[in-house]
Amino acid sequence: MAEGSIFKRCGCRDPHTDKPYGTHCPQLRRPNRSWNPQHGHWAYQLELPPTLDGQRRLLRRSGIATRQQAVAERDHARALLALAGRDRRRQIEIGDVIQNAVRHRLPFPDVDRVRQRLRGDGPLGDMPTVGEYLTTWLEHLTADINTIHGYESIVRNHLIPHLGDVPLDKLRTSHLRAMFVAMEHRNAEIRSLKASPDPAVRRTVARVRPTGPVTRHHIRAVLRKAINDALADELIVGSNPAMLVKTPADRALPIVWEDERVERWRVTGEVPGPVMVWTAEQVATFLDYVADHDQVIHPMLHLMAYRGLRRGETVGLRDTEVRLAKRELTINNQIAIMGHRTIQKPPKSRAGNRDIALDADTVRALTAYRALRATWRLAAGEAWPDTGLFFVRPDGQPWHPNAFSARFRLLARKAGMPPVRLHDLRHSAATIALDAGIDVKVVSEQLGHSTTTLTRDTYQSVTKQMHQDAADAVAARIAGKSAAL
Repeated sequence: MAEGSIFKRCGCRDPHTDKPYGTHCPQLRRPNRSWNPQHGHWAYQLELPPTLDGQRRLLRRSGIATRQQAVAERDHARALLALAGRDRRRQIEIGDVIQNAVRHRLPFPDVDRVRQRLRGDGPLGDMPTVGEYLTTWLEHLTADINTIHGYESIVRNHLIPHLGDVPLDKLRTSHLRAMFVAMEHRNAEIRSLKASPDPAVRRTVARVRPTGPVTRHHIRAVLRKAINDALADELIVGSNPAMLVKTPADRALPIVWEDERVERWRVTGEVPGPVMVWTAEQVATFLDYVADHDQVIHPMLHLMAYRGLRRGETVGLRDTEVRLAKRELTINNQIAIMGHRTIQKPPKSRAGNRDIALDADTVRALTAYRALRATWRLAAGEAWPDTGLFFVRPDGQPWHPNAFSARFRLLARKAGMPPVRLHDLRHSAATIALDAGIDVKVVSEQLGHSTTTLTRDTYQSVTKQMHQDAADAVAARIAGKSAAL
């Protein structure tokens, strides 16, 4: 059996021919011909048993961090090949298993497991479990860092605990339905424990939240994408079970803080729903309060309430993208939270990169803020940091999104406003715009939605004027018939 070779290669190109050097880059070795530890990556090559029709096969794998890892992986493959002895059929089959693992970026099967299967004369192909596949899938997934972080959370907290032990090719819709049923049972248990009169019992679920419909929808979406990738890579064949199972994906629709609801809230503390929005009058009252009590944060809240920006887009707004003379700004950056740190990145979708037209009131608020910021910068002198951001703290540092939310909650509470989240200022902006008769496509583009469907489904149920017009039209029609009689 071939020993196989261990070597280094890199991605450098010949400056004269623009062809990749591969294993012949002059930087790969030192003058004494030893390997340069600062350049290139490790790789190995091993000849596999020929196919049934006699075609030669070479196993090549590169991009390995250390020589020790390359040696260990090559030796693992050699140990598997050695299990077949002189059995030509088994040699080919083990070669197929190794080649399949390399093609789909999966770990080689355990040597003892393959030895055991050889004794039973069963198939050697080692189909990964759902948990094994999802773990490998995440390692090679190319996506936005926050998207990957969210996928990892769903895989770790939901998919692996419920489906991790199921062989990937045996996953069925019944497994998914059982997972969602188990989630519902757990949700009922959590609600029951939270409602217990015993404080000790309530503490056991103090930081535990039920798995809501939106989360279940995301769980299904992540699994659907992972299985689609497995089908595309021909790791499995057939249909995608995640496509065949429906989950409740109803978003909590915004509810307006009408006077009657506010009155009941002041008496009982009852909040009608998870997503509440202020009326135009309530928004104006709140902004007037903030203008009097917190000039630092007022322009940020004004911009969100008037034009519907997201939190990350507001704190990440670039100074160069604010053109007050033209009454416009451009959203092409945001500050997002990644674990315990923040990162700047472009909006996730193409629609999120957008121009925002500004009204005269907003231009005045932002102009006053820019003048205020100039006084901060003058006072700081050389200590002023160059963040490139439009909205900064008085010391010039960026706003942390969570600090922005905390400041909003404090101001809303002090102003005596019925509770809403900071994000709900965006909902208020959309609802007020639609209620004012603005076309849904214009509102959708203002919000950065990829389609008008989300805008229409989320907000038009709470706009008033269209429904009022419809009611008046029906009444007029009935009244007209009555008069004719």
